[in-house]
Amino acid sequence: SAEDVRRAGERALDELAAVDKSELAEDDRNAYADAAMRVGASRWAAETAVAAPAAGLHVVLQPGQPGETCVRLVDAKHDAAHALAQRCTWGTVWPASARVNAASTSLALAVQPLAAWRELWMFRFTPQGWTVQVLPPSTRTEAAGYVEFAGWVPGSGQVLAAREIHDPAHPARALRSFELLDPDTLDTVRRADAPRSLTPFYRWQDPTWKRVTVSLR
Repeated sequence: SAEDVRRAGERALDELAAVDKSELAEDDRNAYADAAMRVGASRWAAETAVAAPAAGLHVVLQPGQPGETCVRLVDAKHDAAHALAQRCTWGTVWPASARVNAASTSLALAVQPLAAWRELWMFRFTPQGWTVQVLPPSTRTEAAGYVEFAGWVPGSGQVLAAREIHDPAHPARALRSFELLDPDTLDTVRRADAPRSLTPFYRWQDPTWKRVTVSLR
């Protein structure tokens, strides 16, 4: 049930927070990094979805093929049958993660296809109409990781994102970055290893992201 999922998510976050990294032996650090990656990928399980205003831009979830979930973008003038945009997945969609920019021209959404892999879906209005772009955490599909929305930069359309990757080819270290993304391509414009080192990130990071992310552990 949804309540069981929420409790499991909370328990995973609590257990990760209880770990004292300074006391970990070297051999345990890889296991900790892997566990943190999995918790990071699934951390929206601990959040309770909040109903979106009926008149506002938001997503609704409907079944597709057996086992598939279809995400439909709707607003006051477009219901699910006449959605602005749609994309389906066999992964887990986290509706509580949806964030809309001030102009209601973009919506960010967390989608988790695998236990240790979470993508950022970006619904965006363009002169050609609404589009859906998918940003994976890495181009290496054997890696574990997540990339998540972390804020909007006012006036520019740029997006703040946090990314963490655990590459089996380099198990001794997790690659963590805080990024400024181009709104048209989702390419990384600037990157830093800490939010304080990236001025737009320091100024415009989303308060909810800061509260619930595990990337700042």
